Amino acid sequence: MAQRQDSDSESRRILERVAQETDPAGNSFVARTTKGVRDHVSAVDADRTDPIEVWGTRIGRILGLLLALGLMVWLVLFLIRGS
Repeated sequence: MAQRQDSDSESRRILERVAQETDPAGNSFVARTTKGVRDHVSAVDADRTDPIEVWGTRIGRILGLLLALGLMVWLVLFLIRGS
């Protein structure tokens, strides 16, 4: 019986999360995306007990973001100049 209660509470938790994420009156798509990017770049998912991993992840992700932005700027300038 305890296993069924655990399953029911897990199901309710999942349904509440889905309802929260799809609620049009909730956070906007832009706000959720901005928070997701900020959490990704600041290495929220890295192991907090290892500061070298946290800082290495942050540095790598920031460099990757800067490289991607630089490539996009270069592409736009390349296309504007017409080769």
